[in-house]
Amino acid sequence: MSGLEAGLDALETVTVGRTPVGQVLLKRVLPPVTAIVVVLAVWQIAVSAGFSDPTKLPSPHAVWQELADRWNAGDLFSIIWTSVQRGLLGFLAALAIGTPLGLVVARVPFVRAAIGPILSGLQSLPSVAWVPAAVIWLGIEDSAMYAVILLGAVPSIANGLVSGIDQVPPLYLRAGRVIGATGLRGAWHILLPAALPGYVAGLKQGWAFSWRSLMAAELIASSPDLGVGLGRYLENMREGSDMAGVFLGILLILFVGIAIDQIFFSPLERWVLRSRGLNSRSQ
Repeated sequence: MSGLEAGLDALETVTVGRTPVGQVLLKRVLPPVTAIVVVLAVWQIAVSAGFSDPTKLPSPHAVWQELADRWNAGDLFSIIWTSVQRGLLGFLAALAIGTPLGLVVARVPFVRAAIGPILSGLQSLPSVAWVPAAVIWLGIEDSAMYAVILLGAVPSIANGLVSGIDQVPPLYLRAGRVIGATGLRGAWHILLPAALPGYVAGLKQGWAFSWRSLMAAELIASSPDLGVGLGRYLENMREGSDMAGVFLGILLILFVGIAIDQIFFSPLERWVLRSRGLNSRSQ
């Protein structure tokens, strides 16, 4: 009897273990795969039916061939990694600056009145507008790209934290003062954990701004001496009128941006919301 019970327990474990995997495949994997297949099908139909000039709209096969050529040339990973490294380093620097800035703006009324509107204005300013100034200040160097990333991402991260802090119930802060959690201790143990949902949303937006800012900087202020990133690769393909290469560059930029978001920020956001009982719709 004990052997039968053990077998039933094992069968139940396997069945239960497979169910979440099936749900994940159905809810999270199948929809984007279906969307990709539909887009590729429509794309191929448009090319095959002659709706567009092939020199302006390459076929999916031509773009795939360009990807294979880059892979065989051995520079595909280098192109992607150059941009990813710059983007992540710039984002981490923006995080280190934007977090204390947002905390100060949220908690000091005078500072909020003084620079709060400026942060909101900077967040709405297109990052590409900073590229000429950054080039004049710093030259065509990596430092100019990082400056554009900071100017694009810091306001978003700071405003996300301010928004999260504004939604913290005052009762939490009063309870923190009762137990002696004031100043930096209160900010670390009370304020930041309570503001985490808004802060994480700001981080996601900050990464999006970092990536967009970097692409703008690489398109305009990059040179082969600095290493060819995705933005520089895209500009090189444009100069050569290679539409398959242009489309490949666009797709790689899109893929990397989505991949970083799905690998790092979306799981973090789901964990934060689930820990607060706010993630029922995605369960």
